[in-house]
Amino acid sequence: MAMEYESNNWIWDGVYYYPHLFGGLMLTAALLGLSTSYFGGIGLLPSSCVWSDLGIFHKKKREKKRIRVYMDGCFDLMHYGHANALRQAKALGDELVVGVVSDEEIIANKGPPVLPMEERLALVSGLKWVDQVIANAPYAITEQFMNSLFNEHKIDYIIHGDDPCLLPDGTDAYALAKKAGRYKQIKRTEGVSSTDIVGRILSSVKDSKGVGDNNGTHSKGGSGEKHQSQRGQISRFLPTSRRIVQFSNGQGPGPNARVVYIDGAFDLFHAGHVEILKKARQLGDFLLVGIHTDHIVSEHRGMPYPVMHVHERSLSVLACRYVDEVIIGAPWEVTKDMITTFNISLAVHGTVAESNSLLPGETDPYAVPKSMGIYRLLESPKSIITSSVAQRIVANHEAYMKRNAKKMQSEKKYYEEKTYVAGE
Repeated sequence: MAMEYESNNWIWDGVYYYPHLFGGLMLTAALLGLSTSYFGGIGLLPSSCVWSDLGIFHKKKREKKRIRVYMDGCFDLMHYGHANALRQAKALGDELVVGVVSDEEIIANKGPPVLPMEERLALVSGLKWVDQVIANAPYAITEQFMNSLFNEHKIDYIIHGDDPCLLPDGTDAYALAKKAGRYKQIKRTEGVSSTDIVGRILSSVKDSKGVGDNNGTHSKGGSGEKHQSQRGQISRFLPTSRRIVQFSNGQGPGPNARVVYIDGAFDLFHAGHVEILKKARQLGDFLLVGIHTDHIVSEHRGMPYPVMHVHERSLSVLACRYVDEVIIGAPWEVTKDMITTFNISLAVHGTVAESNSLLPGETDPYAVPKSMGIYRLLESPKSIITSSVAQRIVANHEAYMKRNAKKMQSEKKYYEEKTYVAGE
């Protein structure tokens, strides 16, 4: 019997790899009353045994090796382009491991980072597509580090965008990964880069003679056209409904869900935003985030804000793992109708925020939820605000202008020579 079983290994292999096909053949044979000896001497088993065995095969097939992919970066001034790159990387595998380049490596290869390692780690860890983070990753994939990725972290593929990443000596930072045959490429997200954001801030500062301190000393933004003319560099980002769908969870709150609402500009999305969103999400089952319009932000904060326009800010917030849904262009005031429409159970606001001055005739934007007893002030875990991030660039503007001058040349060349690349 054992020898007979061994002689029919090819059949069992077939059942394992093609369970539907062989199951169908055996069932057909049974219905037609044919002898199953035709199939190599496999005795006709009770149907319960057949289906239970096939269930085992299916289970084994489902337990295939999970593909682990690795992508690294500086992730300085984290933006929706970074998030989209990591979203694409995650789609190439089952688990995404992200390496965050050390401060020292960034200084040596690109110039001073705006955000220190701690803040960049918080931003990357807060993204919904990231499964694991490796701190202080090298800027270039060395042979030693690559072997560590393959052997210790069980990485199958190393991912990078289609834009070239060159070391100071002009060599490809991913040459070894490509040579090893373990490299995959994704499409660069058009319209934004950390260099671009720094450039926007520096241009706005140059135009307005300094970043506003939110005390009303700078002129308030008027019309949208006036606001755009004062912003210096204009965003190249072209928002599409498909990109919003890609970033969205695609699910609404359940019928009895506790919906928590928090609003703001969320400009230059930073670690302080991540931490307050995490804290707000812990208070309910569904976190709804209101993103104020460019006009509202400009009116209350003055120039040069917002640095990022409303669709850019919305995508950055949507990419956060603690956010379930956003309102793009949320009103300044939380109204009774809005609370009813979205079934809001609790409206919250952080203790650390930009100093938004009320316009003439304006009242407390949270007056309604306060009167209903559904408002709570949350202690902000971090003291970071958007203007303090911008001020870091202003305070060290000479270093960033020097860094950007070189990077902007390569950006200009990229846009002049770019061709269509299929991808997500």
